[in-house]
Amino acid sequence: MDAALKALADPTRRRILRLVRDRERTAGDIATHFDVSRPAVSQHLRALEDARLVTVRRDGTRRWYRARPEGLREMHAWLTTMWTDSLGDLKHAAEAEERATRRRAAKSARKTA
Repeated sequence: MDAALKALADPTRRRILRLVRDRERTAGDIATHFDVSRPAVSQHLRALEDARLVTVRRDGTRRWYRARPEGLREMHAWLTTMWTDSLGDLKHAAEAEERATRRRAAKSARKTA
């Protein structure tokens, strides 16, 4: 998962992954979407491949790239856990604050009675 997070830290790689999310594309087609050299795009594709976020299919001299959903599942599960934990923590903090507010209100009501 660390390799995937490192690979996705780069905005160009995230854009590439979006391009190949729904359909297979050639390296040349991917390169046309960027203002960098083809070798630079190839390096980004290699990083995504090394992180196991894309698959590569060779067809003669062409290389076809497609997002590898399995590569994102582990990261998704981890992020979901982090989000769920954070929401749980927020829920507990809000409930504790609500209890404290009720206690203060009850204490105030006893003082005025």
